[in-house]
Amino acid sequence: QVQLVESGGGLVQAGGSLRLSCAASGRTSGDYSMAWFRQAPGKEREFVAAIRWAIGFTYYADSVEGRFTISRENDGSTVYLLMNNLKPEDTATYYCAYRNGVITSTRTTYDYWGQGTQVTVSS
Repeated sequence: QVQLVESGGGLVQAGGSLRLSCAASGRTSGDYSMAWFRQAPGKEREFVAAIRWAIGFTYYADSVEGRFTISRENDGSTVYLLMNNLKPEDTATYYCAYRNGVITSTRTTYDYWGQGTQVTVSS
């Protein structure tokens, strides 16, 4: 079992920044990936960014490439999502997710999820 706890959401004006954190605990494997997804009201949960923990390889959705940065705590088990130049369309509940093995952008391939943190961007 892996437990994930997100934090760092809030209300920000368009053009502003936020940093989300996700702390993992429990039985993580030696090779795993962590990702951020988001879900806006009335929409499906969509992929945002992911990182393969052991090698630091990252992958982003086109909609956030160049604005968001996913990173990990080198000596711990926390993953971050730094969000710059936020837009109203970034408003959503952001979820952290975990899976063993390589990165994917497919929601159903992730085994463990956090409870979500709300990000609201005002225009």
